[in-house]
Amino acid sequence: MTDNLLPFVEVKPNKPYDAVVIWLHGLGDSGNGFAPIVPELKLPNDLAIRFVFPHAPVRPVTVNNGMPMRAWYDIKSMDFNNRADVDGVRDSTEQVKKLIEAERAHGIPSERILLAGFSQGGVIALNLGTRYPEKLAGILALSTYMSEPEKLANEALDVNKTTPILCAHGQQDEVVPLFLGHAAYKVLEQNGFSVEWKEYVMQHNVCMQELNDISAWIQGIFK
Repeated sequence: MTDNLLPFVEVKPNKPYDAVVIWLHGLGDSGNGFAPIVPELKLPNDLAIRFVFPHAPVRPVTVNNGMPMRAWYDIKSMDFNNRADVDGVRDSTEQVKKLIEAERAHGIPSERILLAGFSQGGVIALNLGTRYPEKLAGILALSTYMSEPEKLANEALDVNKTTPILCAHGQQDEVVPLFLGHAAYKVLEQNGFSVEWKEYVMQHNVCMQELNDISAWIQGIFK
C-alpha cells in the first residue's frame, strides 16, 4: 500500500478476493468499530469479499468543545443545514477515493467495489459515490444524511445513477433524526438514482434485522 493512504483494518476471505467493501465509521469511532460485524453478515463462502475499514483522521470537533477525535469532518454547529464542514467532507472524499484507486491498482474493477458508511461515514460514501467517475457496485448509507444536497443535481455523474443505493435509518435516532436520512433518500430519488429506503425500530446504531437486510442486499449485488 502506498504511504499516503488512510490507515485501515481489513477482514479478508480465506481465498483470493474479487470484490471489496470499503466501510466508513462514524464520529469518534475507528475502523475497528465495524470490523466485528463481518461474521454477523453470514455471507456465503463462495462470495470472496474483502472488507476494508479505514480510520478517519484525528481532528478537533467544534461541537465537542474542540476535542480531537477521529472524524471525517468537523461539526461546527448542530444546525442541520450547516452541520457538515464542507471542506472536511471534500478532503475525506478525496482520501477515500484513493482507497478505491488502490483497489483498482490491485486488479479489482470499480464495479466490484462497494462503498458503505455509517453516520459521518455515510455522508462521505454518498458524497463520493454519487460523484465517482466510474461505475461502482453499490452504496450503503446507514443512519446518515447528505452534505450540500442542493449541489447534487449539478455535481452528480450519470455513471452511478443505476448503481444500487440502500439508505437505512433508525426511527428513534436522536443523533441524526430520521427526517434527515429520508431527505437524503428523496434527493437521491429526485436526481434519478436507483435508491431504496429501509427504516428500523432502533436508535443511532445497527440492529440484527438491518444486518440481515444488508447481507441479502450485498449478496444480491455480488452474487
